[in-house]
Amino acid sequence: MVIGNTPQSRGDLIARLPCPQADLVVLSVSVTKAHSGRYPVVQRLVNAGDARKPVPASAGAVGDPAIILRQDLISLRRANEAVHVVLALPEEIDLLPFLLDLWRPRIGAASLEDHFDAAPVLMCVDPAAFTEEISCTHRQVQVWGAGSCGEPLTVAEVAARQVEAADVLVLAHVSPGGEGPDRDAALALRRLNARAGMTTLQAIGVGRKAAGHALSRSRQAARARAEWAERLDPVTAPYALSAYPHSDSGFVWRARRPFHPQRLIDALGEAMAGVVRSRGVIWLANRPDALLTWRSAGGHLEIVEAGRWLEAPASDAWVSATPQRRTMACWLWDDYYGERRNEITFTGEGMDSSRIASALDDALLRNEELALGREGWARWEDPLLGSR
Repeated sequence: MVIGNTPQSRGDLIARLPCPQADLVVLSVSVTKAHSGRYPVVQRLVNAGDARKPVPASAGAVGDPAIILRQDLISLRRANEAVHVVLALPEEIDLLPFLLDLWRPRIGAASLEDHFDAAPVLMCVDPAAFTEEISCTHRQVQVWGAGSCGEPLTVAEVAARQVEAADVLVLAHVSPGGEGPDRDAALALRRLNARAGMTTLQAIGVGRKAAGHALSRSRQAARARAEWAERLDPVTAPYALSAYPHSDSGFVWRARRPFHPQRLIDALGEAMAGVVRSRGVIWLANRPDALLTWRSAGGHLEIVEAGRWLEAPASDAWVSATPQRRTMACWLWDDYYGERRNEITFTGEGMDSSRIASALDDALLRNEELALGREGWARWEDPLLGSR
């Protein structure tokens, strides 16, 4: 599976991929918004050796991208049992939700996991374009994930999500050890996704070992789906992506008291200074049962209600939670607060982590406010999310 932050970078990576077997097929995809209706136009092109041809069913179709591509992939497999497919996906795809939907088993329909294992996601990054994208919060684009509805996101958010979805990051035409803007881009990529491998197009071109190794590390679809779900879960995602100590380039802030809604707003100026990306969950006093997600890219911050905190293990929410989240809840369980907590991962360049932590600490409830309990907290105005 191949993506790129520009069409050129995606094409350059595909051109340098090794051919592990004779039956290698590249299925290139583009997704554009239709003039009317809820579904996009999905264009596909098959490149098998020197033969370039559209998918036999249709070169272009209007519909759910996951359903269309699943049928294309199953058709390719049925035509050749030994086929190895490189799925080249466009920038307009919100990758992890899309992959979960693509591989999701469906009742009464053929399942993709019965035909294919899932290879790692390779992303080729143009450093100059990435530096511009990760700071662009004034413009929104529409991306397609699970289902038919596209979600408008800032350009910076799309750039961050692409990097976080990758298993291998490939820098275009530069060396990770280079100097100047290219080196800064490589460091930013490493902060956003510490778990991904990193190489360059030049390294692939010399021996093609990095890409060959990545292509050979396929895993069963069920295991891949579990990994993608873990990286999308708002509670477990910071752990799945981050692997750095507390430093000026990244740290995790935690607290076990809820936020005061007005003081949290007052703290945002200090808390976001120098931050390139932040992700996590927060607990707001006047919404004690709501799990709120905290997500920022560039200077754009979103705080959204995304479910409920886990209660006792016998609850329906506990049963439906991912195994990783239940395990984490057991580790961090409090007899009084349960799973509730604040936990945000910050990455940036030259951040003052002590200043950010101090601003957030000051926004937490004080002892006399904690003593008011839920009834007292519910009377506070909510300038952050408004009335319920």
